Amino acid sequence: MHILTIGVNHHTAPVQIREKLTFDPWSLEEALKLLRNTKSIFEDVIVSTCNRTEIYVVSDQLHTGRYYTKRFFAEWFGITLDDLTPFLLIKEDNEAIIHLFRVTCGLDSMVLGETQILGQVRRGFLTAQKAGTTGTLFNELFKEAVTLGKRAQSETQINDHPLSVSYAGVELVRQMCGPLDKKRILVIGAGEMSALALKHLKSAGASQIVIANRTIEKAQRMAGRFSGRAISFEKLMEAAEEADIVISSTSAPGYILSADDIAQTIQRREGRPLFLVDIAVPRDIDPAVRQLDRVHLYDIDDLENIVAENREERKKAAQLMEPLIEEQFIRFCDWLKTLGVVPVITALRKKALDIHAETMKSIERKLPEMSEKERRVISKHAKSIINQMLRDPISKVKELAGQENGKDAVDLFVDIFNIAEDVKKEQPDKPIEVFAVNKKKWPHPALEPNTM
Repeated sequence: MHILTIGVNHHTAPVQIREKLTFDPWSLEEALKLLRNTKSIFEDVIVSTCNRTEIYVVSDQLHTGRYYTKRFFAEWFGITLDDLTPFLLIKEDNEAIIHLFRVTCGLDSMVLGETQILGQVRRGFLTAQKAGTTGTLFNELFKEAVTLGKRAQSETQINDHPLSVSYAGVELVRQMCGPLDKKRILVIGAGEMSALALKHLKSAGASQIVIANRTIEKAQRMAGRFSGRAISFEKLMEAAEEADIVISSTSAPGYILSADDIAQTIQRREGRPLFLVDIAVPRDIDPAVRQLDRVHLYDIDDLENIVAENREERKKAAQLMEPLIEEQFIRFCDWLKTLGVVPVITALRKKALDIHAETMKSIERKLPEMSEKERRVISKHAKSIINQMLRDPISKVKELAGQENGKDAVDLFVDIFNIAEDVKKEQPDKPIEVFAVNKKKWPHPALEPNTM
């Protein structure tokens, strides 16, 4: 078996490409199941965020796994493979595992060390579990990735230097507009990104905040959390006319604010400039508004310059994550190696239980006057003896499997216990390939930390 990562992110594709390649939350399970039922695909997880759409698969063959995953990606979004391929990131086996670990730690994010990605990876994994598209490999791999992400955040204190996209957007308007305490701010959307933006706005002193959302109840709940005022979408343009700053982050498939909408709004503003920050993917605001006078529009790709102030501190924290990632990678590879001995351990336990069952039958024949209580006591103690006898051999065979000559050692173990036939019965149809670990080459040259 092989692990593959195929997708696009802010390293490989501009925002105008990424926004066309995001999975809708309500259709994600359908996509997962469709891909899982594709030839050569045995497990899959999709991580789809504002800055990345990555598909993780377990495949029996690298070539066919790559081809069918890429074909699924292209067909789902209605584009040709030729148009999609130039923007694709492809990682295989060891590099795919390390890439996931780095993504979960925030080392591959536009904003180095951002913490939202941990929850996004976790949600992608849980959605795949619910859809029934994960199995032995991904259930272990993604649990380890989430554990690693939590550990990396707590041990490196990278959160002491907040640089999420939402934070960068708020910092941008603070730099452009000055103190926010007297600015009228319109926030469009009531999702996670908007909540983060509101949190940073309040920290920056903003007090005149209006929140617009298609579902007024969500806007009202958000307004209650951040001392804002909720409005319906019907009053959106009226609120935009009054606002000094608009921050938009919705999951709408098209533009919320068109160039014509903003042009009409500007005419009624008596010369006041309007600052627009679009942190949505797909974008909420028509980029054509950049051509309008007194309008200043910034989207996700414009936020890069805002993160410079805390960049060096984040770099130092990120460097502390590298040993943690290496440690987790080696641990996962060691676990992979033990998968090869699972049939051996199962066969050994089965043989021991068969011996226990035959022994109990013999005792019952020779001592027919035994009470039920006496039979349970003897059975329990006999099984305890077997378990204690098996503990060291099972521990040893796991250790042997991870050594350089592991296969030969495990084969000898099977011969000693005479369980070859039972082992064959326990072998899966598609044995899982063990990934090699080369500590001397860590970190891989292609996997240096993102410098953002």
